[in-house]
Amino acid sequence: MQALRNLEVWRRACRFSVNVYRATEGCRDKGFRDQVTRSALSIASNIAEGYEREALKERIRFLFIAKGSCGECWTQLLIGVEAGLLNKERAQPLIDESEELANMLRGLVGYFQGKLD
Repeated sequence: MQALRNLEVWRRACRFSVNVYRATEGCRDKGFRDQVTRSALSIASNIAEGYEREALKERIRFLFIAKGSCGECWTQLLIGVEAGLLNKERAQPLIDESEELANMLRGLVGYFQGKLD
């Protein structure tokens, strides 16, 4: 687990999830809040699950799932702003961070795919 604790993308994904929870505390649509917080939580969770897998292909698969959760959360945050469920000034840093996390995961997947060759 120490390798995971040293992984910047995992640490940032954990902080991101906490920040999404905090940003949605006052959201009047509980279904929306539940969905966006679950997608944010899924990012760090899938990174961790992948790192606990023995096979490199399994690790890569879970990193792809985490990356997919970034896209899901990014979309939900954008919709939340447009629907008036989230304050744009509070949500924009989260939207930006979800994109950065996706880029970091893309790079990590590429790194591990290179080890398969």
